[in-house]
Amino acid sequence: MRLPARRNKRRRSMQIAQSKLLSSHAVLRDAATRRQGSQPWVRIIVVNYNCGSILQNCVDALAAQSMPNFEAVIIDNGSSDGSADQLSLPDARFILVQNDANVGFAAANNIGSSHCSAPWIATLNPDTIAAGNWLDEMRKAAERHRGVQMFGATLIDAADRGRVDGFGDVLSIAGIAWRGATGRPVSELPVRDEEVFGPCAAAAMFDREAFESAGGFDETFFCYVEDVDLAFRLRLQGACCVQVRNAIVRHYGSATTGHLSPFVVFHSFRNRLWMIKKDMPALLLPVAISTNVLFSLGMTVISYRKLPVSAVLKGLWCGLTKPCAPGQRRRVQQSRRISVWRLAGMLVWNPFALRHRHVGILRRPEAAQRAGS
Repeated sequence: MRLPARRNKRRRSMQIAQSKLLSSHAVLRDAATRRQGSQPWVRIIVVNYNCGSILQNCVDALAAQSMPNFEAVIIDNGSSDGSADQLSLPDARFILVQNDANVGFAAANNIGSSHCSAPWIATLNPDTIAAGNWLDEMRKAAERHRGVQMFGATLIDAADRGRVDGFGDVLSIAGIAWRGATGRPVSELPVRDEEVFGPCAAAAMFDREAFESAGGFDETFFCYVEDVDLAFRLRLQGACCVQVRNAIVRHYGSATTGHLSPFVVFHSFRNRLWMIKKDMPALLLPVAISTNVLFSLGMTVISYRKLPVSAVLKGLWCGLTKPCAPGQRRRVQQSRRISVWRLAGMLVWNPFALRHRHVGILRRPEAAQRAGS
């Protein structure tokens, strides 16, 4: 039976994409074989898409780290600006994997984590400049807070070093997430490590075994909210997250897609609903979905001159009517190890917290460490 031309074309494109992903995995598998006895402490994954010269600056900052026991995998998602072709790798610790197409931030990070034997996996945006002691501070934090599976770095605005770009991810009952303390003076940050809901993937670190047991990033999200979703799933399994105060990373932010482009808005609004439908326990689900839709519509009315309204409506419609993947909610909820009430205590219920970029400090890290042990 001959298939319609459109279906044939779709099947061929899927086969080509699959073969390209297999090729990317083969590069990492071969690199792991060549390393053999050497055991890096952490694998750093940098996903690039048309980031220009900023990518080289990011890689050079990694090469200058005071803690040298790492490997770095740069995944290029089919960039057309020559940023990957012109990239100069500092030494053998760095590997470049070039995808012929943009497979998304989530899938690219999952590719970068494949065939990894390091005990830790770190994600770093290409539009970041890590301080020279960033990795050393993350390592010290992992030693201080044994049993903790997620760590976040302190993000500083690259354009204004006196301003915070983010101090961990905060999540509200409406499924709205934000980076804590964004835009506030650095002087207002806590003076020590603190527990937060989850780390921002612009500069985060995960226990590799926990990352793999959770299934890594959800590739159906493509990009945006996937780091909050991963932290949510790990939280449900009993994991916790510590924000490392002295691990400093400068972040330019929205270097590729733009802050409020239709692409960003559609994926953000859709993925927030997908995350709620998949991760939120049944008792909190009706509250979360209704408040998310009301908040989203209200924000659109207030900011209709700034937001692309059609992208908002498409994102909400897709998030409400389409599942992210069959059977995901059942698998996530079956893996839940914490009570609904404990999770509810991790969420922000104040509807005005987003305006003030509330810093979502949960418990003292020592308590987090005991809970994770």
